[in-house]
This record gives sequence, structure tokens and C-alpha cells, in this order.
Amino acid sequence: MSLLRRCFLRCDLNGAVAVRCLPCPGNRGASEHRRNATVRGYCSTVEEGEVRVRFAPSPTGFLHLGGLRTALYNYIFAKKYGGAFILRLEDTDQSRLVPGAAESIEDMLEWSGIPPDESPRRGGPVGPYLQSQRLDLYSQTAQELLKSGHAYYCFCSSQRLELLKKEALRSGQTPRYDNRCRHLRADQVQEKVAQGVPHVIRFRLEEGVEPFQDLIFGWNRHEVAQVEGDPVVIKADGFPTYHLANIVDDHHMRISHVLRGSEWLISTSKHLLMYSALGWKPPTFGHLPLLLNKDGSKLSKRQGDIFIQSFQRDGVLPETLLDITTNCGSGFATSRMGRKIDELISEFNPSKITTHSALLDLEKLPEFSRIHLQQRIDDDEQCLSLIKDLQAQIRQTFAAEIHDEDVLHEDYIRRVLCLRKGHISSLKELVSPEYSYLWVRPSFSSQQVTSLTTEAQHIASLVLKLIEERREQLNLNLDQLSKDLKTLSKQTKATKYREVMKLLRLALSGLQQGPSVAEMMVSLGPAEVSHRFQKLLLLSGTTS
Repeated sequence: MSLLRRCFLRCDLNGAVAVRCLPCPGNRGASEHRRNATVRGYCSTVEEGEVRVRFAPSPTGFLHLGGLRTALYNYIFAKKYGGAFILRLEDTDQSRLVPGAAESIEDMLEWSGIPPDESPRRGGPVGPYLQSQRLDLYSQTAQELLKSGHAYYCFCSSQRLELLKKEALRSGQTPRYDNRCRHLRADQVQEKVAQGVPHVIRFRLEEGVEPFQDLIFGWNRHEVAQVEGDPVVIKADGFPTYHLANIVDDHHMRISHVLRGSEWLISTSKHLLMYSALGWKPPTFGHLPLLLNKDGSKLSKRQGDIFIQSFQRDGVLPETLLDITTNCGSGFATSRMGRKIDELISEFNPSKITTHSALLDLEKLPEFSRIHLQQRIDDDEQCLSLIKDLQAQIRQTFAAEIHDEDVLHEDYIRRVLCLRKGHISSLKELVSPEYSYLWVRPSFSSQQVTSLTTEAQHIASLVLKLIEERREQLNLNLDQLSKDLKTLSKQTKATKYREVMKLLRLALSGLQQGPSVAEMMVSLGPAEVSHRFQKLLLLSGTTS
């Protein structure tokens, strides 16, 4: 089995700000750092196939960009080192569950192209993958903590806890539990339990936590016992809190690396105390910097456009979202546009992840979208998938207006896509009013024609003649056609080139703006162009 070694080191170089290095392969390079610097840290040896990471969202809402980014980094990390990516749903807060959210989260991961290897839907060797189905395991663990003296029953009422909170706020302090029930005698506890007094189980925080090495933020240590009260690990309803459930599951699911948002960094010392109390080896932690809006504000679930379903509905390609969320962040040697998932995996380097927040500029989304849509159009297999998708959208949008089934033909749609690539950012644009001329014949009046020129009949005849000539040359050529149209405009007596183009655009699309006239003609093809200019001849006073 091949061995992949990555040494995450924190080095103080002559008193400078600590930086991380990633010597590779093996320890070569690490020794050089030791000769030149004081090395504080540890080396993390990763064997291929042993890496197991997890994305553990709560189905109290639908997947949004921040969650997708966390899932994506976990997926990339797993695939980079030949490991497994696990989806675990932390649904222990039953009062806040959103119907359909659990299924939707997994749907969106699959749609995004980062499907889990193990999940509630796919199953796996360490399931179940819903926390609500693992309650016995949490209860057993809590009992172990009680027996060892690392946890205790707390009988404080919600009213008392609320009074403590109000008093702390009134005195300008941070609310915290005062650990009152920690000091109850064993007989007092037994009596209250026997009487059925409602209770929770709290973990006993101890001072003197050991520092830990975070893969991204370096050395960290938070004396949680000095600033927090003992945390609840089992609620009154028998469900665990996040603090207990996540370490129990990470242990039993053999999670090797926990990559999660930096908001959990301060809680890690608390979690490490629990690992120590249970005698378990903790995973390696890496806390990802926050994903923020361009202006530095937090992404809010109230922003309807940050949910992955809304991007899917708007026709955004999944690879576009993966690209833009990694492009604005760190962890990669370059930040070029147009990277696909295989390239992201190949270029990923954990040592490149910085502690700086990632600023997401959604105004650049159309630019990313154009690049990825063009890549799909240029790929024969993916282009065929686009064609089928667009066929369905055309039928849905123009069902009663389609003039000719030929507009649904694969070759015709492929030609349209090839001509428009680099100009459109989604297929939905092609079924907008701006492009309706591609699928339905436009309507326009004789008054619109005469307002442009009195030579409409002559111009229509010239176009029909040009089309007939070009038909004999097998097809319309965009560059040549552009030159021919300029030559054609010179054959009119009183109509300027600009008015000629307006007339041709009106006959082809019924619109005043859009793609070039030459591109419209090439898209539609000789037969359809001829049909539309025959109509122009009729409106301009002739039936020939």
C-alpha cells in the first residue's frame, strides 16, 4: 500500500509570524526546518485508504453555499488521499427539523458532483448515519462518563437557568451555568432520579487543557472551564447535544480528520477533554476559515440566493459552484477559473489553506458559468446532455408555439449552442424572450417594416437571392455571411447599412437587439431564413 506523508508544521523563523510548511515526500525538508528554526508541532502520517472525513450538517435547513464549501473541502481531502467521504446528519434537535431537508442535502451533494461514499441513503459499514437512530450509543457513552465521574446529573429547572442568564446579562457578564448540581451528594442524586425529577447530564469541565495543533490555525488552547459552565451532553428528552454526539460518532465511525468551520475552533478544547475522559484517540482537526460575502458580511440563510437548490433552479452548473467557492478561498496553488473537480483534487494542497476568511463575489458567477458551460458544449458527451436538457426546456416554454419540430432536432440545437458558447451563462437564457426567435417564428407588422425603409421588398429579394447562392455552397458561413451582408447593403438606393440590419433583424427575430444578424441567419439555417424573408416580401407588397 503506497504511503502518503504530509507533515503539518508550525515554524517560528527568527521570531517571525508562524507559517506552515508541508515537506514532501516523507520527512525530507522537515529536518532542514529543524536546523534553521524551532519547530513546534507534529507530523501527521496518512496512509492511503485510511483517511475518513465527514460532513455533518443539521437538517434544520437546506444546503447553502457555506455548507457546500465545507462538504467540498472534505470531499477533496478524502479523494486526494484515497480515503472516504461520509455524510452524517445531525438531527438530534428534533424541534428545529425542516421537513425534506435531510433528503435535499444528500440530493444537492449528488447534484453538485461530490456524492458521499457512506450516507443515510447509501448506507455503509458504520451506520446508521442519522444521529436520531444512534441514541442508545450516546446513552451508553453518557453512562460511562457518569460512572467515571466525568459527568453528573443536573436537575436545575429551565426557570433557574433563565434567571442565571438574566442576572449575568444584567451585570455585564457572559451567561454561564454555575455548576451547582456538580456538588450534589450521591444519595441526593439517587433520590431525585427515583422521584422522576426532570434532569439532564452535564460533562464536568476541568482546567489544564492540553494545547492542540490545528491543521490550519496552528497551536490552540482554550481554557473552557474558566469561561464556560459545564455543558449539557444529554438533554432532558434523552437526545444528545452536539458536543457529545459528534465525538461519539467521529470515534465509532473512525473519522481520521475533522474539517469543519472555524466557528467550532473554540469548542475543540472542550471536545478534546471528552476524548480524554473516554480514553479515545481524537482525530486531527482542521478548521476552515469562514465564507463571507464580498463586503465581509456573513452569508445569511435569509439570502435566498445562497441555497444550492436556488442555483440549480436557475440553471447554474454544479461545477460552476465548486469552482467559484474554491476560487475565492485557499488551499490551491492557483486561483484560475474553469477548474473541474478532478483538477481541484489534483491541485489541492492543505498547507495552502490560510486563516483568512474567503470573500465570495457572486457578481462573478456569470463569468464562471460561461466558462463551464463552454467546456460542456465542447465535450461531445456533455453537449448531448445539454441538448436533451434544452429540448425539455423548449417544449415546456414554447409547447403551443413551436412552428416546426425541426427546432428540437439535435443538430439544430447543437449548432445554436456552438454559436452562443462564450456568450451565455446558462441554458435558461436560450428560452428567454431574447432567444425565442430560435424556436418560434416572430410576428411583426407592415407598419414596422415601412417605418424602417421603403426598400423592404428589394432588400428581402436580395437576401433570398443570397441565401439561394449560399445554399449551393452547402451551408452558411458566419464570417463570409457578415461580408456578404455588408455588400448587400450597398445595393440599396436610399437605405443605410444600419437600417438594413434593423430590417433584417426584425424579419428574423421581431426584436431590436440580440446576436448579430449573420449569427441569427447561421443559427436558423437557409430554409428557415428563406421562410422568414418570404413573409417580409408579402408584407412589403408582393406575393412572389
